[in-house]
Amino acid sequence: MSSKTPADPRPLSPFMLGQYYRFQWTSLLSFAHRITGIGLTAGALLVVGWLTAMAGGPKIYAMVGPHITAWYGQILLFCWTWALMYHLGNGVRHLFWDVGMGFDLKTAERSGYAVVLVSLVLTVAAWAVARLA
Repeated sequence: MSSKTPADPRPLSPFMLGQYYRFQWTSLLSFAHRITGIGLTAGALLVVGWLTAMAGGPKIYAMVGPHITAWYGQILLFCWTWALMYHLGNGVRHLFWDVGMGFDLKTAERSGYAVVLVSLVLTVAAWAVARLA
């Protein structure tokens, strides 16, 4: 018989935030990547509905069009655009990781800030171009 002492209770996963695990910027970006993926799916369904209404003729579009141009529709479209740009940028970041680049903590943190900044700039640029058109 062995006389093992019971192990100290400790977290089994790094997702146990609090006293065992310090929340990190890269964790937030990982959560955001998943959430924007879900948001892009929901937004794509709304865009398909919008396009279907346009194809359905003026009467059907008249029921949907005002919601797209309303303040809440514009906010949803802006958020959807940002989610698209963020998800794209973070996907490119993951492609670099797939080839073994950018894994050190300093680079991972900096590339995360770059993805957020670039996604905001691209979102504003896309909306500025759309407003000019």
